[in-house]
Amino acid sequence: MMPLSRSRPEPDPRRRAERAGRSAETLACLYLRLKAYGIMATRYKTPVGEIDIVATKGNCIVFIEVKHRTGNAAARDQALAAVNTTRIVRAAEWYQSAHPARQGCDFRFDVITLAPGRWPHHLINAFSA
Repeated sequence: MMPLSRSRPEPDPRRRAERAGRSAETLACLYLRLKAYGIMATRYKTPVGEIDIVATKGNCIVFIEVKHRTGNAAARDQALAAVNTTRIVRAAEWYQSAHPARQGCDFRFDVITLAPGRWPHHLINAFSA
């Protein structure tokens, strides 16, 4: 009789990527809180897309895309290139229409990239609508 293995089978790559993305978003939220941002929503879903983090800084609503990459500065550039700005802008427009009380606020789009063993890289006002 063979002894039972205590190790679990390796999860599929999609699940690992999902878990890494959630961890990256959690770290990004902690980082933003340290920088005095207020977190309003995470994984804000709309019919046209999802916004990773919706935060406030002063009178500004900040829509933040979080990208997690394993690697060096070249991976950071790849992460920035992977941002789907059209989807995020449409989701932000949806957010604005769903929250009319916030129409007087300024809006901007930021990107946070994370890599193992490195501080988060926060690109403020990464792109415009």
